[in-house]
Amino acid sequence: MDYNLMREFADSWGLLAMALFFVGCVAFAFRPGGRTHADQAARIPLKDD
Repeated sequence: MDYNLMREFADSWGLLAMALFFVGCVAFAFRPGGRTHADQAARIPLKDD
């Protein structure tokens, strides 16, 4: 493939894919019920079984 063609693809569709991935990660982090899972994960190193 030609460098310019790959660059144009990355500039358009690659940027769109990365933006959608970022929005999905942010939405996943702030989903309902996510805080309880994050609190449980934060307490794992402090557990003394």
